[in-house]
Amino acid sequence: MITSVVVSYQVRPEAAAEHVRLIRAVFEQLHAEQPGNVEYKVVRLADGVSFVHVSSASTPDGSNPLPELAAFKEFGRDSAARVATAPVPAAADIIGSYYPPVPLSDPDPGDCSRPPL
Repeated sequence: MITSVVVSYQVRPEAAAEHVRLIRAVFEQLHAEQPGNVEYKVVRLADGVSFVHVSSASTPDGSNPLPELAAFKEFGRDSAARVATAPVPAAADIIGSYYPPVPLSDPDPGDCSRPPL
């Protein structure tokens, strides 16, 4: 069963860099482990403090394996101290997606000090 969820929220401005660091750690673990049953994308909006996560998973029971990742657990551990608005999850249906053969990426993903793209 394939399930998808979209989660949106805002973080406190002073917590944005740490928040991005923790999100990147989740992606580092995903890239290292390469689970075949998860699609995950996180975007930071132009205001620098609004985030949207889109996650899809294919599991027999419809669960999402992301929360079981060590890096995701770390991301969630002190999230209440970082967020300014409560995360709002919404079930979603993916209508379509496209990924080019060579992924588009931030030219310097380690630089959290510059404004978001």
